Amino acid sequence: MLARVQKLLVLCALACALAWLAIFRTHSALFSVAGLFFLLFLPVGLLALQFVLAAAVNRHDPTAQGTKLQWVRAWLAEVIAAAQVFFWWQPFRSNAYPDHLPGNSDARSRGVVFLHGFVCNRGLWTPWLRTLRDRRIPFIALNLEPVFGSIDGYAPQVDAAVTRITHATGCSPLLVCHSMGGLVARAWLRASGGDSRVHHVITIGSPHHGTGLGDWGPALPWLANAEQMRLHSGWLAALQQDEPVERFRGFTCFHSNYDNIVFPASTATLSGANNRLVPGAAHLAMALAPDVMAESLAFL
Repeated sequence: MLARVQKLLVLCALACALAWLAIFRTHSALFSVAGLFFLLFLPVGLLALQFVLAAAVNRHDPTAQGTKLQWVRAWLAEVIAAAQVFFWWQPFRSNAYPDHLPGNSDARSRGVVFLHGFVCNRGLWTPWLRTLRDRRIPFIALNLEPVFGSIDGYAPQVDAAVTRITHATGCSPLLVCHSMGGLVARAWLRASGGDSRVHHVITIGSPHHGTGLGDWGPALPWLANAEQMRLHSGWLAALQQDEPVERFRGFTCFHSNYDNIVFPASTATLSGANNRLVPGAAHLAMALAPDVMAESLAFL
C-alpha cells in the first residue's frame, strides 16, 4: 500500500513540474525555473527545519554535541538518503529483492528479519537485502501494515516471520530494526515472551523513550503509532513497565547525536543494552551506513 501511495506522489510531483514548465516557459524563463526550485527545495527545507529543532533540543542532552558545520554535513547527507529511499527504493524497488529462504540444497545459516520504521516499507533495506542475497544469507523483510496502525498490531506479523525463518534455517534469527521497528520488536517480545526465539536485536535510531519531534506537532489520535512514539508517552511507559531488565542485554542500539527524527539523542538508547554512537549520521543515513551494516551482520 505505501509503495503505491509513494509512487503516485512521485509521479504527481513530476507531472506538476512538467506542467509548470509547459505553462510558463514561454512567458518567463525565470518564473518557470523558480517554480521548479520551489518544488525541489520544499522537502529539503522541511528536512532543514527538523535539523534545527534537533540541534536545539540536543543542547540539553548528555550525548556529545556537534558543530554547526557537522550539522550541515549531516543534513546534506540526509537529503541524498531521503531521495534514494522515498523517491526510488520504497515506491519503485520495494520488491526488487524478495525474501530469501534456503532451499533444500543450500547450507543452513542464521537468518535476518528486518523491521522498518514509520512511513517506510521493506524498500528501505535495499542495500542490506542486496548484500545478504549476494552472500546467500536468509532474510525476511516485512511491510508493516496498516501504515498508521498501533505498534502492538504489528506483533503477529513479526511472530509469523520469526517462526518461518527459524523453521527454514534451524536457527533463531537476528532482528534488525530501524526507528519504529525497534519498538515493534519490543512489542512483539512483550506479547510473545519470545526472548529465546531471537539471537540478537539490533535497533537503529529507534525512539525507545519517544521523540521530541512529536512535541512540535498536534495530537493526531488517528495516527496511532505516531502518538505512541511521543516523548515519554503512556504507551511507552506501559511497555517499559512490562519488560524484564535483563531483556536489553540482547540489544544493540545504534544512535546518533545528529538524528533529525529521534531526539534528544539519548532517547534512542536503552539501559543495559550495548549502546553504540554513530557520529555524523542522521536518521535515514544511519540505517544505510556501511559500518552499521557490517557491525550488525557480524552477529550472524
